[in-house]
Amino acid sequence: MDVNNTSNLPVAVIGGGVTGLAAAFTLAKRGCPVQLLEASSRVGGVIQSERSAEGWQTESGPHTLLLNDPEVRKLIDDLGLTERIVPASPQARHRFILRNGKPVAAPASPPGLIKSPLFSFGTKLKVFAELFRRPRMRSADISLGALVAEHFGQEFVDYALQPFVSGVYAGDAYRLSAQHAFPRVWQDDQACGSLVRGMMRTAKERRRRGEPRSQLISFAQGLQVIPDTLALGLPSDTIQLRTQIESVICEAPHWRVSGIRDGQPYSESFSRVILALPARALEKVATGLPSDRPFASLSELELSPITVVSLGYRRQDIGHPLDGFGLLVPALENRQILGVIFVSSLFPDRAPAGHVALTVMIGGSRQRSLCTLPPEKIQTLVESELRQLLGASGAPVFCRQRTWSAAIPQYNLGFEKVKNTIESTEKRFPGLFVAGTVHDGISVPLALLSGLRTAGKCLAGRPSG
Repeated sequence: MDVNNTSNLPVAVIGGGVTGLAAAFTLAKRGCPVQLLEASSRVGGVIQSERSAEGWQTESGPHTLLLNDPEVRKLIDDLGLTERIVPASPQARHRFILRNGKPVAAPASPPGLIKSPLFSFGTKLKVFAELFRRPRMRSADISLGALVAEHFGQEFVDYALQPFVSGVYAGDAYRLSAQHAFPRVWQDDQACGSLVRGMMRTAKERRRRGEPRSQLISFAQGLQVIPDTLALGLPSDTIQLRTQIESVICEAPHWRVSGIRDGQPYSESFSRVILALPARALEKVATGLPSDRPFASLSELELSPITVVSLGYRRQDIGHPLDGFGLLVPALENRQILGVIFVSSLFPDRAPAGHVALTVMIGGSRQRSLCTLPPEKIQTLVESELRQLLGASGAPVFCRQRTWSAAIPQYNLGFEKVKNTIESTEKRFPGLFVAGTVHDGISVPLALLSGLRTAGKCLAGRPSG
């Protein structure tokens, strides 16, 4: 199939999350005709921001974006959003971790580690001794938990790594692949030996390149500003909503994309196709040949469910000072929540005057069943936990819930099978590209990068593997 065919047929971008939007925006900016096909009635995927009439600003998905990549910074600037950035409060540097039922400030520096009651003296010694580890070449992947335990010991895994993993992946450090879930950690282990020295080296290289420091940000109207602005930057007829794609068939030199639009059969020809779909949607699409479902094996990919509970309290009804990003809860503490984000401590105008906004996460790979509870039981559970952990009294004056039943792909051991399936399919069918959190990383910056880079590969006419 000639992917450089000069036909005027557009490129199909299937999936209207931030990955698909970033890909479509890049293609359109480069003068390439493009159609973005989205099954739902809106674009943006899991990024959903809402402001109530009473002044509560909530997020049903991610709350922050870590601005740490030059390509993402440039995209934000190209969208005209740089001047609208709202940086997180300096308090965001402070994190709390639950230990023995009490929030304990996590150390943010070497001196802080020495003084911290979070870790024993033995663990502190291991952290400083880790600086002198030599590189170790590994013949096979290893779990993130096992790798970090080698460097810092089990207590560090239990009270630093596991809660961090719960906050990012809602997963289990002893099932996640070090190589695929946290490739930087994997690389530092082999190249430097010491993970601490690796982080120091990365910071030094960034300074040498003149890159600004990483910045945790949002916008006054929430993160939905990003997908909304990407959508507005596309030609008016680019986005086709309520279009459920069932097949993407190679009819060299073109592609036939078919499905259902607004309840009616839909079929259209395209020059190339970018699949920017979540795993459960991708696995169902007939791809390449009419009888082929090359992504069917993605049904084995674990997806962690998450229920996001946004709550508002009167300030006087919360005993904790809320002077940080939030509270993470280690599995050893046997609680029923993964963590709490202190939303109104991060960004201004997230709550009415005299009130505070909190977001509680429950579920994940360890406590899946909690996400299936009736909303009223989830509400009771969350209020009880906040009373015990943050000194909440009285009832919240505001509450919103959103459950994502298949929220976060788990890059567990064996994840290379997923990558190999995707990359081999792309090589088999030139002109087909797969992007998104299904294999390019789960964070918002990585999702955006996946769209930007896949669009570049599509324009260059080469497979993304």
